[in-house]
Order: sequence, then structure tokens, then C-alpha cells
Amino acid sequence: TARYVDIYKGLEDIERTRKLTDEEKAELKLYQKLASACTPLAKGMNSEYANLNAYDSIQVHGGSGYMLEYACQRLYRDARITSIYEGTTQLQTVAALPHITTGTYSQMLEELEAGEVAAEYESLKARAKAMDAKFNEAIEVVKAANNNEFTDLCSRHLYELAANCVMSQLMLRDATKAPELFEKSMKVYLNLAEAEVAKHYNFVKSVDVESMESYRKA
Repeated sequence: TARYVDIYKGLEDIERTRKLTDEEKAELKLYQKLASACTPLAKGMNSEYANLNAYDSIQVHGGSGYMLEYACQRLYRDARITSIYEGTTQLQTVAALPHITTGTYSQMLEELEAGEVAAEYESLKARAKAMDAKFNEAIEVVKAANNNEFTDLCSRHLYELAANCVMSQLMLRDATKAPELFEKSMKVYLNLAEAEVAKHYNFVKSVDVESMESYRKA
């Protein structure tokens, strides 16, 4: 995400001094779009994971975790604000939703899927690809319903589906480049992401839109 922002901000700086070429204009438009799509995922999911990790840290320490002598009490307070300031996680979901429904993330996943991974990760890549398929199917279910309330109900689920799928593919890519740094984390994360994708996918698939509409009217 930072790379995408750096590129389009750099091109904007160049544009202040001279006219951009057609190729540069296309690049500016592309990287603005990618930065716009990736920023809400990076901000929202990093904030939520920070909260989860801080919560678990307090739990591990038990009552001592609340005491000022332990750093985790400060980390817990510091983590909580990250999902509020500079746009709550709910606002990050709103920002990401157009990129979900228009296929920005799906295209990103397709490009990541086309990348090569180490031979020993092929089975993991297949699992990640199956997760991507569930994400795309969930999008089609929501779009086919053509119901704004159903879309709103599913928006956070679609957001987390997108984030888990994109991050899984990125972890696979990183583990291929530097297994000594990322292999263990990639395998642990893929297990978590697979469970999360199944949870959100099953929610979207299980909602009876007609019953929901009837209940609202009643």
C-alpha cells in the first residue's frame, strides 16, 4: 500500500513541474486506484489485529495485565484507538465496498494467483485460490440480490473476505521470496484466513433475503 501511495504521490509531484506523458498519466490513474483500494484494507485490518493481539496479551497476563507495571496495559489502550481515529473500521469498510463490487480486489487476486510460488507451496496456493473463489462467489450472491439492506448487512463480511484473501496471497508471495522470514507465519496465517473466509462466506450464503425483506416490511 505504501508503495502504491509513493508512486502516485511522486507522479503528482512531477505533474506540478511538467506535463505528464500519456504513459505516466495511465500509471498515475492506476496507482491512485490501487492505493485507494489497499488503504482501507491496511488501515482496518492492521487496527483490528492490533486490538486482537493486545486483548490476547492482557488475557495471557491475567490480572497482572491491568497493572501499570506491565506494558501490555498501555499497548491495550494504544491499540484500541487505532480502529477509531483516521476513520473507524466501519468507515474503512465503506471505502472498500466500491472496490469489492467493481472487481478491483478480484482482479488483484487474479494477478497474484498468476504469480509463481515455491513447489512445496503449491498445495497452499490451491487452498488460497479456493478462498478467492469463495470471495468471488459471495460478491455475486450480494450483487444478484440487488438489495441495499442486504449489501449493508454483508459489507463487513465482504471486506474481511477481501482482506484475508489478499493477505494470504501476499504471504505466499513473500514466503516464496524469503522462506526463512515468512514461511512459518504464512502457514499459520493461512490456517486462520481459511477459517475466517469460511465463516464470512457461510454468513453471506445463509442469509434469506426474502425473509429479511418480509420482516422489515412487517
